[in-house]
Amino acid sequence: MGRIVCFYYIIYMRKKKVVIALSGGVDSSVAAFFLKKKGFLVEGVYMRFWKIKQAEKRAKKICSVLEIPFHLIDLRKAFKKKIIDYFLKEYKQGRTPNPCVLCNKEMKFKVLFDKMKELKADFVATGHYALVEKGKLFRAKCKERDQSYFLWKLDNLDKIIFPLGNYDKKRVREVAEKIGLPSSDIKDSQEVCFIEKTTFDFLKKNLKQKKGDIVNQKGDKLGSHLGLWFYTIGQRKRIGLASGPYYVIGKDVKKNLLIVSKDNLKEKEVRFEKVNWLVKIKFPFQAEAKIRHRSPLCSGSLYENRFIFDKAQKSITPGQSIVFYKKNQVLGGGVIK
Repeated sequence: MGRIVCFYYIIYMRKKKVVIALSGGVDSSVAAFFLKKKGFLVEGVYMRFWKIKQAEKRAKKICSVLEIPFHLIDLRKAFKKKIIDYFLKEYKQGRTPNPCVLCNKEMKFKVLFDKMKELKADFVATGHYALVEKGKLFRAKCKERDQSYFLWKLDNLDKIIFPLGNYDKKRVREVAEKIGLPSSDIKDSQEVCFIEKTTFDFLKKNLKQKKGDIVNQKGDKLGSHLGLWFYTIGQRKRIGLASGPYYVIGKDVKKNLLIVSKDNLKEKEVRFEKVNWLVKIKFPFQAEAKIRHRSPLCSGSLYENRFIFDKAQKSITPGQSIVFYKKNQVLGGGVIK
């Protein structure tokens, strides 16, 4: 009997193993440090998505400093097919995609869960600013850094840890500097990982020009555009019309028309598709929604495939995510139609 009790005691006391995604940046490296400090057995995974060799070297150095195993996974072909080709296809079809949302679901966390099984680990982790409590997803304590908007497609939340959910960026940088991590002075990236300069430059390099007419709401021709994929709803820069400013308010893909107005039009209702609900909801439901990462939470009525805002919103953009919240909990999300 004593041996049986001792056996279960050993199993209970076994340190839990975590597989964490390391980008070479400050957030993921400090997240790994926090996990190790809490007593987890931590193993780092660097995913080679693109051509950033310095980041790969830093990730390896971080694992050396923290004395944790380093794993390199080359995903360039899969990333090109699943994320970059999707990104370009969406723009060609007149939409403005969220590649990070798809990448989190189809690349990062898929790879982490596969590695978790391979290494017989218990959890996966990243440096995202968000919180998971009892298998439910919440906004980070620091609302300025919150990244829950990009995580609405996830599942298996009970196996995910976000160590930075209760911290702000200032504190994270202080920790990185204090323990001597090589990522402590790395600046935050402003674009998606595969875009070196701007989205416009990336599209110009990868998509040919297809000139068409710029028209107002009445259909009057005002000028010419370079290709619908170079413009997004709400944009007012680089339209090239005199006596502006003008705002992009729509696209007619079939006729290759860019529709503009001197007023950035507002809408109260938005329809969405490709939904993923993280909780069970009885519709209609009073909730809050974000239509962009940096936009504020706005209240309204949630239906199965549409959301009606209490106050009309500017620049509701097809292809972007709409993410729903109740207080700080993420209810789920969808793609704006």
